[in-house]
Amino acid sequence: MSQPVTVSDPGRTPAWRYAIGMFGTSIPINMIKGSMILYYVDILGLDVRAYGAVMVIYAIIDALDNPLLGHLSDRTRTRFGRRRPWLLVGAPMLAACMIAFFSAPASLEGIGLVLWFAVFAILCEAFDSMLNANYGALLPELYPRERDRAVANSLRQGFQLVALVISLAVTPLLTTSVFGTEESTQGFQTTAIVYGAVAVAVIVFMALSARERPRYSTRERPRLLPSIWSIVRNPMFWTVGLTGACYGIAMALVLSGIQLYVRYSLGLPVGNALYLQGIVILVSAAGLAVWTRVVARRGALWTWRLAFAVLAVSFAALFFATDLITAIAAGILVGAGWSGMLATNDLIVARVLDADATRNGEHREGLFLSAFGFFTRLNGIVTGLALTSLGVFFGYNSGADPGGDPGLAFRVYLCAYPFVLTAIGAVAARFVSVPIETPPEAGEPAEPPPPGAGDGPAAPQAPRSGDETAAERPR
Repeated sequence: MSQPVTVSDPGRTPAWRYAIGMFGTSIPINMIKGSMILYYVDILGLDVRAYGAVMVIYAIIDALDNPLLGHLSDRTRTRFGRRRPWLLVGAPMLAACMIAFFSAPASLEGIGLVLWFAVFAILCEAFDSMLNANYGALLPELYPRERDRAVANSLRQGFQLVALVISLAVTPLLTTSVFGTEESTQGFQTTAIVYGAVAVAVIVFMALSARERPRYSTRERPRLLPSIWSIVRNPMFWTVGLTGACYGIAMALVLSGIQLYVRYSLGLPVGNALYLQGIVILVSAAGLAVWTRVVARRGALWTWRLAFAVLAVSFAALFFATDLITAIAAGILVGAGWSGMLATNDLIVARVLDADATRNGEHREGLFLSAFGFFTRLNGIVTGLALTSLGVFFGYNSGADPGGDPGLAFRVYLCAYPFVLTAIGAVAARFVSVPIETPPEAGEPAEPPPPGAGDGPAAPQAPRSGDETAAERPR
């Protein structure tokens, strides 16, 4: 193994400088996920069966390329660090693909429309994965202590919620009233150009200011297949990943269907999604400070379980909303549960990353996060199948063929399916255990022992993630 190079660590990156990057990474992908069904299915007339098939294919492709992207990041060695070059390349590529995604020629129909949708959906998700694998890998590296990590995570989730207000709540207003109309597509293209420019500027600003730790990249480069095999043999990878997927898939359904829920289930113009999404996001932002205090008092695991339960109850309440006022009332509860998940879910994952680094002596956060991304990729498969099921059970095939009761269809899509998923997650979370907080120095790459060091008593070792004493058990 190569000898570590003695390089002094740079100063700590201010939490807000790192956190603001979440604003840039969130705007493009959330506009895509929040408007793709409205744009392609309801306005352009793409059949939901074709949509579902594309989502399944693209999720499979994305699940395969994610570990490769994370592994390449872990192996990158440049004077600018491991993560920053990928961020600087990925930002403009994602922006360009997003603009193309919302610029489908009006003459396209049939297989041509399906191919345009498939190509740019897959490219957008690939560049988004590139950005998020590298951006997410910086969190445990820049902030080794959980208290500092919790603050940085809350700040970045706050920036994400600001981005969501813009990319989800404001987007319907921009696309249907400011830059376009309810039935046209011009507004989507203009909005995508504006969002793309903002996202690139923010991500570049964050990447240039992130101070990576040189010690983390001085070890021998990890190999792909042994690293993947080590990860998939880790029980926590499966328990935390599958449980977290229940939350991720539920929110993917909500974000993709909210505009059509407002149109069909509440019987209101799409622009009213601004008010429902806005209140949910504002409550989530306000709740981050509260949930962060709960984390400090009770720990990330206990708080994570509580947030899961609150989120499940909120979807049951949203199912029975009949107008904008009752939907907003239920949305307040959705925002509270979502806020708790935002404040804790990444902390649970970071505990697993810390334990892996301590146990194996390699910092491979990029690959590990990308492997966790396998569960995130289930979002595309499940949302595609969920939308296809609306055609089977309710006759909703597209905006031109909405079936007999599209209101109930999207009530099931947005409320019933997420309730089932988060209820399963809330129960499963009770049985999940994660490692105790790893001391920052335990996760540092170890210096080679001096000659003769093996003659003395063995130095105490940090507990391994699989040890009973090193796990935070269910309480």
